Amino acid sequence: MIEKESGLSNAHPTQQSRTFLTDLVFPPDTNHHNTIFGGKVMAYVDKIACISAMRHCRKPVVTASSDSFDFLAPIKTGDAINLEAYVTCAHRTSMEVFVKVERENLLTGEKQLTARAFLTMLAIDEYGKPTIVPQVIPETEEEKQQYVQAQARYIERKNKRK
Repeated sequence: MIEKESGLSNAHPTQQSRTFLTDLVFPPDTNHHNTIFGGKVMAYVDKIACISAMRHCRKPVVTASSDSFDFLAPIKTGDAINLEAYVTCAHRTSMEVFVKVERENLLTGEKQLTARAFLTMLAIDEYGKPTIVPQVIPETEEEKQQYVQAQARYIERKNKRK
């Protein structure tokens, strides 16, 4: 059964969900082009989105969808992969999480945006049923912009399901 709605009194700032992950890309992580497997990047994105969503709602979550996943540049063997995630918007039981992926050449310090994704995470209770999540309080200009854009993406996702 879904809990009572908590409203804005239980809202959390975006900063609470902001999560970072850095790892080094080794040869077993790469394909015959010496670039990281796309599926490996997707696994990192799903993992960090899960952590971010759980930090926001302090409940177990599952991935409901990934409606946008754009690969922009490769990440090579020896590069660091840097990920940043945060909850952009929350609805009754779901949260949209934005994930940004960068490559970093650790010898030169050069960084490049390599991927970005939007995932929808669903909070669940101990019975695996959807449960209410806190709302989001965007504070920075970037967070406010993502929050507004998240509303349009939410409507688009709902329309796709119909």
